[in-house]
Amino acid sequence: MGDDHSAARPLRADARRNRDRVLQIAQEALASDGLTISFDEIARRAGFGVGTVYRHFPTKEALVEAVLLGRIERFVADARALATAEDAGRAFFGWFTTVVEQAAANQALCDMLDSGSGMALRPGSTLADDFAAALARLLARAQRVGAVRPDLQPQDVHDLLRGCLAAERRARARGGAVRMAEVICEGMRAKPASPPPTF
Repeated sequence: MGDDHSAARPLRADARRNRDRVLQIAQEALASDGLTISFDEIARRAGFGVGTVYRHFPTKEALVEAVLLGRIERFVADARALATAEDAGRAFFGWFTTVVEQAAANQALCDMLDSGSGMALRPGSTLADDFAAALARLLARAQRVGAVRPDLQPQDVHDLLRGCLAAERRARARGGAVRMAEVICEGMRAKPASPPPTF
């Protein structure tokens, strides 16, 4: 992708500064505006001509990958690490909350998690599938120990994650209390069985 050329030959100090500047501005722009941001706009905000951006990142996908894919990969790695945690319920709810807290502040991450857009940019990548599988494994373990309601399917949880991200961003925009993950997690918890009626 965009890093192949730079990996083969070290960048000059000024070129490295330019690349770092592009990445910094792209990270800010993607966080605020999402995946709809254009190369031209990123270049304008960075104070460069668009050719400078293209020299470092020949496609928009390469730039998005450099900025964001590592974050999604970290979510997957964290879920896999938690898949053997002793407290399966705590692992599931903790991971869900962490994803919401980190992604809600970044519109492009929300876009990627919402649609899968950009999550399989590299040839042969299955990052969207990896994310779904990691979520499903955490959910299944939490359900087996009775921490999560048994009628939830992995796609239900993914839909709840998407909705939670949208609600969290709206709450932050209006300066409201940011507690959507807590509310959603409470709704996913298994309810204790009601005691039998006494007569």
